[in-house]
Amino acid sequence: MLCARVSVLIVCAAALYAQQPAPSNSPSSGLEMPWEITPVIQEIGSHADRLLTALDRIDAKRWVEKGASETYAGQLQSCKEQTRALSDGAKALARSPEQLAASIELFFRIQSIEAMLGSIQEGMRKYQSAADAQALAGVGAEGAANRDRFQRYIVALAADRDKQLAIMDKEAQRCRATLTAPSTVSKSGKKK
Repeated sequence: MLCARVSVLIVCAAALYAQQPAPSNSPSSGLEMPWEITPVIQEIGSHADRLLTALDRIDAKRWVEKGASETYAGQLQSCKEQTRALSDGAKALARSPEQLAASIELFFRIQSIEAMLGSIQEGMRKYQSAADAQALAGVGAEGAANRDRFQRYIVALAADRDKQLAIMDKEAQRCRATLTAPSTVSKSGKKK
């Protein structure tokens, strides 16, 4: 009887661990295949590199000399650091795009950069030139389509993971019920 329960436990454990850790990627799930989203993530990284080049051309010290707050210099430095991290993170995520936590972190970084860019563009308009601010806005806007597609991917990936967890939980409950069910033994001594 103990041997039968151990066997059931092993079978249930094998069934749980046999679940695919990668997304199901079925057409009905709306989740893009890794090879479909990888170029988008790579382009997010390339866009970050182009944005970093544009940010490196900004001289916030000259702004301060013209009366700007030191805050602009801090924001510019922070934006550069976030943009470098976005580039590096996108390159890493492109190698394994099914990582939900890394995808969410990358998306939050994109949003943070966009918020800082607005402030930096304002400083450029006021202390540099409207044309330079517009050029920076143009570089920033280049990534909008990829950002939106990446956002949809993250939502679909999270939904897919929720579905996988529900399936694993249901299977675990079924196995648990099998293990805890009282066994019945017939008069011949064999388990029914």
